[in-house]
Amino acid sequence: MIVPAPVKAQRGHGPDDSAPHILVVDDDNRIRDLLARYLQEHGYRVTAAVDAASARATMRGLSFDLLILDVMMPQESGIDFARALRRESQVPILMLTARAEPEQRIEGLETGVDDYLAKPFDPRELLLRVGNVLRRGANPPSSGEVRMGNFVFHIGRGELKRDGETVRLTERERELLRYFAQRPAMPVARHELAKDGDNGGERTVDVQINRLRRKIENDPANPVYLQTVRGKGYILYPE
Repeated sequence: MIVPAPVKAQRGHGPDDSAPHILVVDDDNRIRDLLARYLQEHGYRVTAAVDAASARATMRGLSFDLLILDVMMPQESGIDFARALRRESQVPILMLTARAEPEQRIEGLETGVDDYLAKPFDPRELLLRVGNVLRRGANPPSSGEVRMGNFVFHIGRGELKRDGETVRLTERERELLRYFAQRPAMPVARHELAKDGDNGGERTVDVQINRLRRKIENDPANPVYLQTVRGKGYILYPE
């Protein structure tokens, strides 16, 4: 967990005016200030807002590269704010949730947020997710290939390579990876992935996903790219 002493976030404060500008929206003073300080220490410009109304007012005068948005806020929840925001803006959103709120995480993804992070979290994971979301926003995946760390998957050829070396895929693994690659950062339900005639249906999908993770994740037990959306299915986060 992040443990530095709280500091007051300053609007637009950061080491470089060209650095990505992040808006942190959280009604918890301690978490908001810790997030602001940690991100500033790692080169980001940060503005803080205490609720959705304050965030709206701030966004009228400033543009942002990313929003970090808490789910549980008074008056207007983070999910409601994200839903309203998506009607007029595609600014990337990283949503913060509590571990006991799987349905809210799913609802947030369906609303159009780009990623979520459960509290409490490791600050290194925060930086990884912030960086990944910003890269996706700046360089959306082409229809040709998607990159996952040192893995590259060519959608048309169905070819997976790691550091330039071909990784052997079964036909089913190729089919699944192509399906995910064509829907980056979108949750896919298990029933959509199940093939007619598969014995075990959705349980078979879980086994197939685990096998695929062994081929595209450096640590399959702690996947970074092909993640589980609890109660929903799976989602691929390419770089």
